[in-house]
Amino acid sequence: MASQGQAAWELLLPAVGAPTRRRGRALQEALREAVRSGRLAAGTRLPSTRELAADLGVSRGLVTEAYEQLTAEGYLRSDRGAGTWVGGAARAAVRGARDLAAGAPGVRVDFRPGTPDLSLFPRSAWAAAQRSVLTRLPHPALGYPDPRGLPELRTALAAMLTRRRGVVADPERLVVCSGVAQASTLLGFVLRARGLRRVGIEDPGSPEHGRLFASTGMETVWLPLDEEGLRPGPLADSGIRAVVVTPSHQFPSGISWSAERRAALLDWARSVDGYVLEDDYDGDFRYDRAPVGALQGLDPERVAYTGSVSKSLAPGLRLGWMLVPEALLDEVVERKRTMDLGNPVLDQAVLAEFVTRGGYDRQLRRCQRAYRERRDALLAALAEHLPGTRVSGIAAGLHVIARVPGRFGPPERFLARAAEAGVALRPLEEYGTARPADGDVRLVIGYAHLAPSAIGTGIRLAAEAYGRG
Repeated sequence: MASQGQAAWELLLPAVGAPTRRRGRALQEALREAVRSGRLAAGTRLPSTRELAADLGVSRGLVTEAYEQLTAEGYLRSDRGAGTWVGGAARAAVRGARDLAAGAPGVRVDFRPGTPDLSLFPRSAWAAAQRSVLTRLPHPALGYPDPRGLPELRTALAAMLTRRRGVVADPERLVVCSGVAQASTLLGFVLRARGLRRVGIEDPGSPEHGRLFASTGMETVWLPLDEEGLRPGPLADSGIRAVVVTPSHQFPSGISWSAERRAALLDWARSVDGYVLEDDYDGDFRYDRAPVGALQGLDPERVAYTGSVSKSLAPGLRLGWMLVPEALLDEVVERKRTMDLGNPVLDQAVLAEFVTRGGYDRQLRRCQRAYRERRDALLAALAEHLPGTRVSGIAAGLHVIARVPGRFGPPERFLARAAEAGVALRPLEEYGTARPADGDVRLVIGYAHLAPSAIGTGIRLAAEAYGRG
């Protein structure tokens, strides 16, 4: 056999060892992979079916079938009377899969906010809910769901949100989403289709809000805050008709909007025929008093309320919800339908079971105890290793704002020394347009995902690294 035939024989020989029933498919897979990988280069002439069958010790029909199948797929080409050749259409596939999830290589202690303690995920209770759902879920329920979500989940969430967050929760106006991120983009697409081109976000606030709305074609307008909430003057002067807010526990400042500012925001929305997206990202985590009720309860026709299980259970579940104003409901539901035909049925059914049977409330109590302990560990570590630090936003949530005295500055040097010691910290300036004039180091410190011992170690390492600098 020619050298090309010898190469083909060597590449395909392992396929002959496959079980008889799979031998034909194994031969095709081996030949297909040899072409994809370039081991059989484009333009290579393959041996005749008779020759290759004889060398492999298989029937000629098996080889003929493999040649015909790969010719139909475009991997091979066959010229009448001229034999079979490797075609030029195939390209080598990229091997391996990269993980684009956010990571922190080289970091010993990561204080960046936004992540809960994933070890607290209730695996046993969740597994029990899954078994229960799989036992009783009827076959028709596995079809395409209502794009708003399973009725039983919408009913369970509406009852829970009414009880815990004080919202006006009609299950018919609740849309199950893939987290607050999808809720934001759904609303962005709908508002843009109505002619809106700009959306306001809090300054400081989450840059992610701006990026999500930008993906729908809307421009971001930063709106300044003070200690009571969004300042009415700049809002009125902005000319916008949509705004994203976090009034119950503002991110990242940690303030709870005053009643006057809540009322002023709703008055503005009514006066401009506008809408408010309320991101209740951690509204259940209040440590020193009862949680502040959601803004949506004051005007459900102007406020789209969003939340998720990302902080209470795990962000990887990609489960959230949006309570939609009546005027926008049909458009939001249609956009959700065309976007993904609804969230996975089994995941929705399990969450409904978990909420209905009390598992969600138990999980929240468990998390609150753990996170309160970690908040206290952080406050103690700051007092010990960075004395004079002023801390705000400690009454709720999963992070605090720490204003480290100017003697530990300048901020760039403090952050650089901490990073060299393997401590990841994020300055408040990354969350808005304002810059400090007093030289203090203003940090947004997340603590929920760290053990108390790790919290103490991280603050100590940052302080010691600065001292050595």
